[in-house]
Amino acid sequence: MIDPPGLIDTHCHLDAAEFDADREAVAAEARSAGVGTMVVPAVARDNFDAVAAVCRDIPGCVAAFGIHPLRVDRALEQDLEALRRKLRSDPAVAVGEIGLDFFVLPHDVARQTFFLVEQLKIARELGLPVLLHVRRAADAVLKQLRLTPVPGGVAHAFNGSRQQADEFIKLGFKLGFGGTLTAPRATRIRELAATLPLDAIVLETDAPDIPPAWLNRGRNTPGELPRIAATLAELRRITLERLGQATSANARAALPRLAGS
Repeated sequence: MIDPPGLIDTHCHLDAAEFDADREAVAAEARSAGVGTMVVPAVARDNFDAVAAVCRDIPGCVAAFGIHPLRVDRALEQDLEALRRKLRSDPAVAVGEIGLDFFVLPHDVARQTFFLVEQLKIARELGLPVLLHVRRAADAVLKQLRLTPVPGGVAHAFNGSRQQADEFIKLGFKLGFGGTLTAPRATRIRELAATLPLDAIVLETDAPDIPPAWLNRGRNTPGELPRIAATLAELRRITLERLGQATSANARAALPRLAGS
């Protein structure tokens, strides 16, 4: 198997503590495997600078800045202004990771929704796409996107229905698929990944999380993306080269500031 050049990992938390011991080596391994670009999204104000540093110091990494729904319980309203300033001062391809998470209990729906809406407003103001977290919350996120339209982006780790997928696509979003599709028992996700329009799909790892099946719940890395891509190409019965070219083009369409990647 020849790894296609220039794969884009549209969601990779390379700033995470799990990579403190070998971050540069992990990124270098991914580049050697054919991953040309890694999008590193922030999750809270207190890691904006860490994400910016990773993307400044490590080739192939580009930043997104946002406040994650599972971090809003510790967020302050003034963090939103800090986010606006960061997006204006530092290179960023998107506002993210933002969204709603109704899986982890307890959750404060009103507070999550407030921070999502305010960040959608910032994205609209700055003309930036968004990286969306939509766990068990696809319909609620879609509702807010219709109320506060933004310039598209990516629905990260998509795990919804075909109908929900179609609604995100109508709103100009690509859908992110990663390690979950490598599990033979993940029949619904595999069916979606195999049958959605090819121009709607982007690749991601969510490293260090959502490891592919062969890692047996171990630490995920962006270097796993080519093998994830190969699994998806097999499911879709197309060549790895075609899949790589299409998903990278899709990522650039969703995140226009990746145009040079």
